[in-house]
Amino acid sequence: MSDSDTTWLLFDFGSPGTVTEWHAIDDRVMGGVSSSRLRFDPAGHAIFEGNVSLECNGGFASIRSTPADRGRPGAQTCFIEARTTSKRFKLNLLTEEAFDGINYQASLAPSATWQTLHIPLPTFRATFRGREVPGAPALDPARICRVGLMIAERQAGAFALEVRRIGLA
Repeated sequence: MSDSDTTWLLFDFGSPGTVTEWHAIDDRVMGGVSSSRLRFDPAGHAIFEGNVSLECNGGFASIRSTPADRGRPGAQTCFIEARTTSKRFKLNLLTEEAFDGINYQASLAPSATWQTLHIPLPTFRATFRGREVPGAPALDPARICRVGLMIAERQAGAFALEVRRIGLA
């Protein structure tokens, strides 16, 4: 889905069908009770929303796209057009289709007004189950097959991150 010679649009959440490619992976996988979902807002964007609970050793909520060929050789940045009223989030890029593998993560804290954040790909950190992976290979933008959004860092309570687009440039 190219929208110009320099950008590669991975997700445009302007229509309801785009949210069906995403699934929640919350701390319930390890006994927690947090919950999240990605839903379409009729205003023309998606909302990653839910509740983070620290009960039962929990503390994170996330969503992840289904696997597909989303890579872009030579990409230098990942961009996300988003807004939120509070909280910090992580944008995850995955290069393996396996459920449990390395996540390349970058932190983001959008403002309450719509903004497009450009995150240089070299700043994405290789992590596995929330911990950095020393010596992991650098993120290869040609191999990106999944995208994810996450809230963690013991930010308990309700949250909502509104997203219009995610892409590579």
